Amino acid sequence: SAETKMVRVFVSQVDTYNGASISKFFAKSHVGGSLEDGGFDEEIDSQPAQKEAGAVTFEVIGTLKDASREKPKWVSEIISNRVDLVPTLTSCDVIIYSILEEPDQIDEATQVVNALHDGMSGFTSPKTFICVSSLLTWARSKPMDPDEPDIPFTEEDYRRRRCHPNFKDHIALEKLVIKLGKTDKLKFMTYVVVAGVLYGEGESMLHHFFKAAWHGNPEALQIYEEGQNIVPTIHINDLASVLVSVADSRPKVRYLVAVDDSQTTLEDLVRAISKNLGSGRVKHVPKEEALSNKNISHNTYDHLLLNLNMEATYVKESMHINWICEEGPVENIKKIVREYKQSRGLIPIKVCVLGPPAVGKTSSVTQLCKHYKLHHIKMADVIKETIDNLERLAARVEVGDEDEESDDQAQQAKERLELLREDLENEEHKGRYSDDNIIEFFKEKLMSMPCQNQGFILDGYPKTYEQAKELFAPNEDAEDEETEGGEDLSSQYNKNIMPDVVVSLNARDDGFLKERVMNLPESVITGTHYTQHEYLSKLSNFRTLNEDDVTVLNYFDELEVHPVHIDVTKDGGLSIEDTVTEIKGHIGEPRNYGPTAEEIAEMEQKMRKIQLEREVREKEERERQESEEKELKEKREREWAETLRLVQEEEKATLEAQSLPLRNFLMKFVMPTLTEGLVEVCKVKPDDPIDYLAEYLFKNNPQID
Repeated sequence: SAETKMVRVFVSQVDTYNGASISKFFAKSHVGGSLEDGGFDEEIDSQPAQKEAGAVTFEVIGTLKDASREKPKWVSEIISNRVDLVPTLTSCDVIIYSILEEPDQIDEATQVVNALHDGMSGFTSPKTFICVSSLLTWARSKPMDPDEPDIPFTEEDYRRRRCHPNFKDHIALEKLVIKLGKTDKLKFMTYVVVAGVLYGEGESMLHHFFKAAWHGNPEALQIYEEGQNIVPTIHINDLASVLVSVADSRPKVRYLVAVDDSQTTLEDLVRAISKNLGSGRVKHVPKEEALSNKNISHNTYDHLLLNLNMEATYVKESMHINWICEEGPVENIKKIVREYKQSRGLIPIKVCVLGPPAVGKTSSVTQLCKHYKLHHIKMADVIKETIDNLERLAARVEVGDEDEESDDQAQQAKERLELLREDLENEEHKGRYSDDNIIEFFKEKLMSMPCQNQGFILDGYPKTYEQAKELFAPNEDAEDEETEGGEDLSSQYNKNIMPDVVVSLNARDDGFLKERVMNLPESVITGTHYTQHEYLSKLSNFRTLNEDDVTVLNYFDELEVHPVHIDVTKDGGLSIEDTVTEIKGHIGEPRNYGPTAEEIAEMEQKMRKIQLEREVREKEERERQESEEKELKEKREREWAETLRLVQEEEKATLEAQSLPLRNFLMKFVMPTLTEGLVEVCKVKPDDPIDYLAEYLFKNNPQID
């Protein structure tokens, strides 16, 4: 058929370290590829493998541990509703569950393997179920021959294995998987692959070692207890290669051990990481201190304290595996460190900021280093640090050191210090170190682990073409790396320390630089080179060095690391915020672990403080407005009351004026007769006083008379 055929592979939790690496490896592979050479596409990184028409490819589906995450690009389908899990798995050809670092998957894997076993009569095609488990199910196994305890265990010994007390659920699932695969081998094949401690890519169980070494904090990596235990290991992609081979070949052996050839002790492993990523120092710590480290889970601790000599006999002898790290992590540590940095996006940022004195190099570099968490490389600091380190090393000569290597280093440091003192006393150098020595100081600093891990910003150095050429000269011992097409200029410099971004800050001498220095406070100028005479001399020297065709900027241009020119005269303040923002645009986003827990707490505290201040301001404004409104209301009420009083007085006066004629009329014509009638009523006290009064008034009406 011209159409592409697909073999459906289910991998649980494709957003975890194990699930992501295994599922991505399957997406890069094609069916049957493990039985021959060339069954894996190195170039495919994020998209499912695209094969020629007719090739049988793996279609990866899976579940997510964190439902809020997006579907990985190499996965074609995510099962989000657990009700659909088993029905969907019946349409898959290969089902893989890893319980190596995800013990929470044991219950689900148990339910799934039971459900598939119970429903296998309805299968239209054979199914392969693979459980990836931990070698801690072998942790308490006794050697077959007590007289020869170093003889390694192999797959054939699996019935005699004894598990770690914390891994009883793991071994129970292993036994169940093997048992259910015996019912109908044509329809339902089951396998258990027990793997060593995984390493490679972004790291998982070893990640806390790598992260601590990368940060240089603490300086000495911790070795738990004695560290002489043999830790079985395997690269995550080598494990994935074994799983692809199982899916391809469906071997008769159902229980497989997946480990590399190393017999690495925990101490050897930690020392290798520290030497190639950190300070090189290590220290032994007891169990209690190790477990108090919040970055280490009990599961990780148990794995790292495993002491087991294992041999992957079947994998070695009967499978076609294109090993990535067959010799183990220590032998391949440089490759693993590169993988770690690339997978985690920890590529060092290397910048060089140049320009005339007082243009704002140090101010901008200080802000940039704080933002990107880089190392600020200034000449005075580099010289002081180098001399201090040499003096500290040389002091060991007097004390004496049992370690032969340390003793040699101390002797070399003492000899080098003597040469440097002679160099400093040389009349031609005028009390300064020679260019050769300063360049050597800078090389050592830039090649140090902190600079190679996080990155650096060179502040005003190198100053000349020759200094740059010597400083960035290719390292003869450096490993050759492949380059993609075009003219290879990278062979002309040391890629480890060559800046990726070169910034040249520019400004006019008259009207800006000289004026800026003249306006600096006396407290800032004291003890610097910014006194008028010294500054003008330095500025003149800088202009002289940069007038020729062969300048430090020409050096970078020739190697196609084209400098970015920024005119700082457009930036008003001394903080040169606009300039820093522009440089950030050329550097890009930070490439590190992001803010630490302490920095996050500090930022949250600042945000809370800002929020509190805003709430206080809003409350004060609200109270002010309420006070003004209350005052205005009271004023209006007073005005209204006064107006009402005046109106009432006016009405009263009007009524009084209007009622005067009426009163006079009543007093003259009504009141006399009425008064007499009332008096008469009081005297007589009739039964009906009103009728009596009416009759009286009628009889005694003056008008009738």
